[in-house]
Amino acid sequence: MKKINIPDENILSGIAAGPGIAIAEAYLYSKEKLEISDGTIDDIATAIENLKEALERSKYELGKILGIATEKMGEKRAAIFEAQIMILDDPILIGQIIKRIENEKRAPEYIVNDEITKYQELMNASNEVYLKERSHDIEDIKNRIIRNLQKKRLQSRIVNDVVVVTTNLTPADTILFSRSNVKGYITDFGGLTSHAAIVSRSLKIPAVVGAHDATAKIKTGDKIVIDGFRGVVILNPDETVLEYYRKKIERVKQFDKELAELKDLPAVTKDGREIVIRGNIDIPEEIEYLIQSGGKGIGLLRTEQVFSDMESFPTEDEQFELYYRVAQKIYPEYVVIRAFDVGGDKFLPLDVKEPNPFLGWRGIRFLIDNEELFKTQIKAVLRAGIHKNVKFMLPMVSSMNEIRRSKAIFETCKEELKKEKKKFDPHLQLGIMVEVPSAAILAKEFAQEVDFLSIGTNDLIQFILAVDRGNEIISSQFQEFHPAVVRTLQAIIANGQRGNAFISMCGEMAGDSLAAPLLVGMGLDSLSVAPSTIPYIKKIIRSMSYEKAKQLTLECLSLTTTQEIMEKIEKFFSENLIKKSQL
Repeated sequence: MKKINIPDENILSGIAAGPGIAIAEAYLYSKEKLEISDGTIDDIATAIENLKEALERSKYELGKILGIATEKMGEKRAAIFEAQIMILDDPILIGQIIKRIENEKRAPEYIVNDEITKYQELMNASNEVYLKERSHDIEDIKNRIIRNLQKKRLQSRIVNDVVVVTTNLTPADTILFSRSNVKGYITDFGGLTSHAAIVSRSLKIPAVVGAHDATAKIKTGDKIVIDGFRGVVILNPDETVLEYYRKKIERVKQFDKELAELKDLPAVTKDGREIVIRGNIDIPEEIEYLIQSGGKGIGLLRTEQVFSDMESFPTEDEQFELYYRVAQKIYPEYVVIRAFDVGGDKFLPLDVKEPNPFLGWRGIRFLIDNEELFKTQIKAVLRAGIHKNVKFMLPMVSSMNEIRRSKAIFETCKEELKKEKKKFDPHLQLGIMVEVPSAAILAKEFAQEVDFLSIGTNDLIQFILAVDRGNEIISSQFQEFHPAVVRTLQAIIANGQRGNAFISMCGEMAGDSLAAPLLVGMGLDSLSVAPSTIPYIKKIIRSMSYEKAKQLTLECLSLTTTQEIMEKIEKFFSENLIKKSQL
């Protein structure tokens, strides 16, 4: 962005959800707001029949979308639409709606809206981003039923070859709009794990989500540039900016050809040091994309998000079946399964309110206090590891007692599985997340107790700097290149390796292409990143010298400001690597 001058008012920033760059006209899309009637009814039988017809019509519509999605994305990724169809067949939900129509004698559309909204409110009350995003999927199902009750036609056609700008996208919108050769998506709300974002990545359509006031600032017909690599939108660019991005699009096309050739090659530096690149996974549907991106397994499977749709914690067998399928799918590569990391900004499935949840009853603290729940997951993971390609990781560890208590529970679970005559991996590796300062300080000692350490930079940085990364007022002070952060990371890696542990990083910093030379120079063994990021990080690693990266790290460790460190890394790119602007 330094090479071109763009006024601040012409730039919108959001979350880079779908890699790619496009130049096109904007199309402001807003769904018709449904008016919900709250009238009483006399003919209950007719009302229930209308409801059933609306449900069947909704299933028919989603069935057509499922067919398009399967053709465009493949059967695995299209499964999210099967899940939506299943909600329309849910006997508890539909039974409750019918019961209320019979008892209250109110319009079916009012009952549908009221009943499904209850589920949405429960999800939105959670601090867990994944749950909030699932609530948008349910909103789509609710509106679909109401629209069909009102016998209104589905409006899903848009102008061809535009960037769609809207408040929020549903997965169905994303699929249907793709038929009009849509060039990109920009939304006010949404995150990386929303189904719409996942669909965008699957279709290779640039997307910037969570851009807040995009719909207020962009008008239909505006010329825009959408940069899905950086999460940036440029409004009404001048000819200089347009020419800059036209050239960048051509470079990206060439770069993509080069990346495709790297898919099956290792991430090894010019002088022979290999860094294992794995992927962070939120839902099993992402595994296929991870494999296509050339990832060597799963460095982080977030189990609390996989099961967050459930009303209660899943049983041992339910967990085993999912973990086993994931392990089979990724074999012979490894999958690192993280224990339920609930609390903080993650869904806590109990009626617990905490004044400061980030420092409260979360992670390993919660699991040790709920031992039976913890044991259920451990036993499922042990059983899923029978092909020797599963590892287990403990979140939010802050003391040696937590590690040793967890290891004791681990051994108890093994003994119970033996008695139950269930097959399991007796040598399954156990690791911990390093995401609090105490774990960083005791990295060597902790490393001697476990098989591997994985650095969680998201929490670690905010704890080191005392900055809430979710607070927009001070978010600029959340700096991954702060000298204190850089020095802490170096100490964790060096001390962890002295303790003979394998050292990985799975936080957002691992996927920052600017950070890659610094992290490699620190001696990290592995990086675990979003699947879409894998080819870019691999390209950087294969373009660098490990010895020069180590020298970069030494120089950065002596600096005292964030700006100095970033300038040093930028200089390293310009002198030693592919141009940073290509990424």
